[in-house]
Amino acid sequence: MSTTILSTKFFIPAPRPKVVLRPRLVEFLNEGIERKLTLVSASAGYGKTTLVSEWLTTCPQPAAWLSLEEADNEPLRFLTYFIASLQTIEKDFGKNLFRMLQSSQPPPTETIITILINEITALSYPFLLVLDDYHVIDAIEIDNAISIFLERMPPQMHLVIITREEPRLPLARLRVRNQLTEVRAKDLRFSPSEVGEFCERVMGLKLTSENIALLENRTEGWVAGLQLAALSMQGHKDPNSFIQSFSGNHHYIVDYLIDEVIHKQSIHVQTFLLRTSILDRLCGSLCDAVIHSGDGEILSSTSGQEILEILDRSNLFVIPLDNEKRWYRYHHLFAELLRNRLYQGDVKVSDLYIRASIWFEEHDLEIEAFHYAATAKDTRRAARLVEGNGMPLIFRGVVAPVLKWLDSLPREELNAIPSMWVMYASALLMAGQLNGIEQKLQAAEKALNGIELGDQTKDLIGHIASIRATLSVNSNQAETIITESLRALEFLHPDNLPIRTSTLWTMGYAYQLQGDRISAGKAYAEALSISQKIGHVIITITSTLGLGNIQELENMLYMAAETYREVVRLATDPLPLVAYEAELGLGRLYYEWNDLDTALLYARQSIHHAKQFEMIDRVIVGEVLLAKVMLGRGEIGGTATILEKAELLSLQHNLVDQIPKIAALQVDLLLHQDNLLAAEQVAMRHELRLKLAQVHLMQGNTSTALSVLEPLRAYVEEKGLKDEHLQVLILQAVALHAHGEKSKAKQLAIKALKVAESGGFIRIFVDLGIPMRNLLHEVADQVRMTDYLAKLLGAFDEKEQKRGMNSNQLLTNSAKLLIEPLSERELEVLYLIAQGHSNDEISKKLFIALPTVKGHNRIIFEKLQVKRRTEAVARARELGLIKDL
Repeated sequence: MSTTILSTKFFIPAPRPKVVLRPRLVEFLNEGIERKLTLVSASAGYGKTTLVSEWLTTCPQPAAWLSLEEADNEPLRFLTYFIASLQTIEKDFGKNLFRMLQSSQPPPTETIITILINEITALSYPFLLVLDDYHVIDAIEIDNAISIFLERMPPQMHLVIITREEPRLPLARLRVRNQLTEVRAKDLRFSPSEVGEFCERVMGLKLTSENIALLENRTEGWVAGLQLAALSMQGHKDPNSFIQSFSGNHHYIVDYLIDEVIHKQSIHVQTFLLRTSILDRLCGSLCDAVIHSGDGEILSSTSGQEILEILDRSNLFVIPLDNEKRWYRYHHLFAELLRNRLYQGDVKVSDLYIRASIWFEEHDLEIEAFHYAATAKDTRRAARLVEGNGMPLIFRGVVAPVLKWLDSLPREELNAIPSMWVMYASALLMAGQLNGIEQKLQAAEKALNGIELGDQTKDLIGHIASIRATLSVNSNQAETIITESLRALEFLHPDNLPIRTSTLWTMGYAYQLQGDRISAGKAYAEALSISQKIGHVIITITSTLGLGNIQELENMLYMAAETYREVVRLATDPLPLVAYEAELGLGRLYYEWNDLDTALLYARQSIHHAKQFEMIDRVIVGEVLLAKVMLGRGEIGGTATILEKAELLSLQHNLVDQIPKIAALQVDLLLHQDNLLAAEQVAMRHELRLKLAQVHLMQGNTSTALSVLEPLRAYVEEKGLKDEHLQVLILQAVALHAHGEKSKAKQLAIKALKVAESGGFIRIFVDLGIPMRNLLHEVADQVRMTDYLAKLLGAFDEKEQKRGMNSNQLLTNSAKLLIEPLSERELEVLYLIAQGHSNDEISKKLFIALPTVKGHNRIIFEKLQVKRRTEAVARARELGLIKDL
């Protein structure tokens, strides 16, 4: 997309030196600036744009301007220009939103609007944005986006819409709320005094008051009609007699006046006007290219730029689009009438569109070149331009226009250019219209039958396979992704880097699904290297994220953290679609490092951004992480609520792959609540072998726990699953210790500590509670105390201090309320008694001998001055000891 062409859309038309000032309307507009919306609505030629531009010259607030055209009905294109217009008043505004809009998977429009509103809210000053020619917008999605925007628009912004037609916006609601200022045709009509001023100051005509009144009556104050009449009168020796004849009941007054204006021009200027009327914007060299035929015909020695300047000085319906007056456009009504006359003539209009397309292509403006080639119905030229010299137009946000053009082509023309079937499928994929893609791919393959297998054909076969691989990513079909990706890489041309890079990423994703982390890492690394070279930002981010995932799974936590931070840095704020995955990763890492406050922050941020992108599965993953952090903080009630919500979301949206992750944390919660039976049922129902072993251990069934862990350890070692191996190793050490094999337990614990130290693991030990702490204390007695081991043991103490009301507080309470306070161990035993555990169960849970438990019972009864368990529990509740534990 050209910067030059872009800039003309944001140029605020300056009021002409000779203009009828309308202070009454300007004051009216100023009074409504505190409202949300100003609507200036009237048919063509009423001076809507002129009035607003005049108003802005007196308005103290900065203003941005966006001139709309039919091509802007593509929502992503519209939003891109919307943001770019605001950059004319705030240079760095929304610069990162462009990455989102230009990505292969842009977020939903409402998400972009939400982020846009957040950025506007951050601006410290009031401003205006003008949307000119809004009537060309017929995309309901854009109307809906503007409606949402108006509903939530920050108070420092005022929106102005200039249109010929009533916009499909909630105007009634805005009127009721006094949030709408309206300027209609009746307000824009010139009064008799303004008609006289216009004719004299602007057109240089001196008329009598009677003729002014008559002219006002016949034109009904319509500015364009006044201008056309005045132009016609300039050639009459007796303007008054012209008005008398003009005042007759003429049904085709506009056509008549146009004829009068055109016929007064030279043949060359008439030809110039007609032939250049096909152009949305005009500059000198473009006009020269269009009006001259390829056979060397020269209509005049006067250049296109000179003619444009003459038309501008003559006030002949041309509007400058930049301060240098290099770019212009015709008044819309004038252009429409000129085109009608052009099509009635004998000129081959399609040739004019082709010449325009050639000019735009020569000036590296492929999007505009495609537009004119498509209008000319030159299918082969348009097809070549769509492919975009290695970077297809659909990868630049031009999806809807390309789809609209492809939809219009008959099947025979698509069959004649098989690459267009592939482009069709790719455009549907970009638009999220997945249902029709396979049909288009099959049509492409059929069209390719019998064609020589040259480089171009092979590249198309590879592109087809790449599209199928991407389709399979959506359904996590690893085998299909790999099969199609390998086929794509085999056939794609080595120079087709955008598609090859995307295919490498799909390969990495599939390998990761299969647990082949080495192959996944290699694929991600290669995709990252190429994407960085060609500037494919979205693949750079996704590949970096993939590498971070692999590093985390390989227990390289510090390296993974740096990689995740790099994703966030590349994405900046606001985050594109994949960056919230980096937040999830950082949240997991900070949880493991026992920085629960930071983990909580990242968990909540990831949920917030996932909701913005309407990615329910990622919302659920974020909720599970949040629940895990809250459980680590001892917030049992909050954890249960979040897990219930996550499970409900999974079931409602049929996201069954999320259920095991939720179930694993439900087991942890149930274990915290000492509901061992329910924990066992959940672990068995969802075949969570590691969790089932943990439940068996908590039940005191150490043999059963070890029988689960031993084959599980062999499996994860064989598969090279380093993260799971560490989890199994640690739990196996605790189980062996409880089983009485303390020497072997300590050996495994030492082995686990060596692996865990390089990643700074903390919670993987702490979450196993007192049995793990006891084992580590024994290890510390046997080996040299390292900083890491000391930190681990300190984390256990910190956990005990933060558990509900911490132990010190409970001991203080018991000291205040009892003659002889309860010890920390006695409080633990008392808590388990209240849970209904037998002495034997307490012995197994605390890993102490049965006689020791009975001894604790006796001391507790004495201190509480009771004789039975039930009395001890009642007395403890009365003192508030059990409730707070």
